[in-house]
Amino acid sequence: MAFESVHNYYENLVFTEIRKTLKKRKLSSEDDYVEDIACVALNRLPSRYVRHHVDLVFYLTAEEHEMINDSVKTAVADAFTFVDRHRR
Repeated sequence: MAFESVHNYYENLVFTEIRKTLKKRKLSSEDDYVEDIACVALNRLPSRYVRHHVDLVFYLTAEEHEMINDSVKTAVADAFTFVDRHRR
């Protein structure tokens, strides 16, 4: 049995938002830092497992897309704050 195609829909959205934020703030993309931010952000979002993004995207309304994008931006911003406050 292969499960490689199963993934959390939010993963790519969170990773993309982290990259945008790092670039905008001109921050380091140090692996541990970025991975901590990704974990914190993903843990603040609901799990939505899909095989293909199109499986979910096709059925979402424009309002649902906007809600998802807003929630990802908020989760990533909160994750940056959390990780920055708890960094050693």
